[in-house]
Amino acid sequence: MQTDQSIRQLLASGSTGDVRSELIRLGVRRIIEETLEREVGDFLGRGFYQREGSGGEVRGYRNGYRTGHLDSAEGEIGFAVPQVSDTEEPFESKVRAHVRGRSEQLEHLATEMFARGLSTRDIEAAFTDDEGNKLLSKSAVSDITEVLWQQYEAFATRDLSGIELAYLFLDGVAERLNPSERRQAVLCAWGIDVEGNKHLLHLSPGTKEDAASCKAFIQDMKRRGLCDPLLVTTDGAPGLIKAVEECFPRSARQRCLVHKMRNLQAKVTDEQLWPEIKAEASSVYQAANAETARLLKDSFVKRWQKKFPTALACFEEDFEACIAHLVFPITHRRAVRSTNLLERLFEENRRRTKVLPHAFGERPMLKLMFAAVIRAAEKWRKLKVTNFEREQLRQLREEMNERFKRRHTPAVPPAPSPFSSKVGT
Repeated sequence: MQTDQSIRQLLASGSTGDVRSELIRLGVRRIIEETLEREVGDFLGRGFYQREGSGGEVRGYRNGYRTGHLDSAEGEIGFAVPQVSDTEEPFESKVRAHVRGRSEQLEHLATEMFARGLSTRDIEAAFTDDEGNKLLSKSAVSDITEVLWQQYEAFATRDLSGIELAYLFLDGVAERLNPSERRQAVLCAWGIDVEGNKHLLHLSPGTKEDAASCKAFIQDMKRRGLCDPLLVTTDGAPGLIKAVEECFPRSARQRCLVHKMRNLQAKVTDEQLWPEIKAEASSVYQAANAETARLLKDSFVKRWQKKFPTALACFEEDFEACIAHLVFPITHRRAVRSTNLLERLFEENRRRTKVLPHAFGERPMLKLMFAAVIRAAEKWRKLKVTNFEREQLRQLREEMNERFKRRHTPAVPPAPSPFSSKVGT
C-alpha cells in the first residue's frame, strides 16, 4: 500500500531530524486503512483480489478510494477510504464513524468548555499533553466554537408558529458589547405554552430598553409566528411596558412582583418595619382574587400612607398590573408573577462574562450569552397543567378576544325611526 511505501521511504531517508511525529501519523494512517479494508472485505464477503465470495455470489464491487481526515495531536491525518458500489444496501463504515466520532467528540467537548466559561486559551491548554503537544490549537478552538454562532443564528430565526403560548416573560440585561461603549440591553424572551412546556424564545441586543428597541424585539418574534399570549410579565421599564401594550393589545400585562417588592423596600425608611410591610403587601398581591386584592390594598394604603408616602406611591403605581395574575389558575400564579427564571439565566451569563472579561464585541458576547442561556433552559422543568386548567386557559383566551373585539368595534348608530323623515316640515 502507499502508506507502507511512505513509511519505508521515511526510514530509509536517513533524516537527522525528528521523524517521530511523521512516523506516528503514518502508523495511525496504516492502522485505519488496514481496518477499513478488512471491514469492506467482510461486507463484500471476499478479499481484495477475489472476484466472488466462497459461495460464488457477488454482493458488490470496490470502487476506488476517497480521502478521510482525522484531527490528532500530531496534526491532521489523511487516510484512504475504500468505496463500494452495486450493493443491495449501502455500505456504512462503523470504523470510519468511530474515527470521525473521536474528532467530533473533541470538538463537542471544546464547545461545551467554552460555553461554560473557559477561554480559548484555557481550552488550548486543556488539550495539551505533558510534552507540549497540542491536540487542538487556539485557532482551531476558535473555529470550533463558531458553531455556537451558527446555532444562535438558527435559534434567532426559527419558526415560532407551532408554540401555543399561554404566558410570555420579557426582560433585559445590560452588557458591554464593545469596550469603548456604554452597556447595552440584551433582551430575552421565554414562555410557557398551554401544555406547560417552557420555551426560550428569543435573545437579541437592543440599544437600550426603550420602546423602539423592545417593540422591534417583539415584532421580530411575531413575524416568525408567535401568537399573542394570555399574560405578559415584565419589570417596570417604561419602554418595555409601552412595547408590550402596543404589540399585544389582547394580552393582560403582569408586573414582576420580585422587582416591585425590591422597589418598595428601597422606599421604606424604617428597616425594622419592613418585614411587617412586606408580609402585608404580599398578602395583597397573593389574594384569592382581584376583588379581594383591591379591598386589601385600600386597607394597606390607609394604614401606611402617612408614615411612608413615597413607598405607598410606589405600591399604588401600576397596581392593576401587579394583580393581573389573579385571574389565572391558582397553581400557575407563583410561576407567572415574576421574571425570576430570566434573572437566574442572567446570573449564569454574568458568571461567564466575569470569567471572560475580554469577550467584547456583539458577536462574541451573543455567542457566549446564547451558550449560557440555552444550556440553562435545557434544565427547565415543565409547569403542570391539568385538563381543568387547560379549559380555564381556553376560556380566558375567548374572554380576551371578546374584550379586544368590544374595544375595537365601532359603535353602531341606532336605526332610524320608521316615523322619522329626512324631509323638513
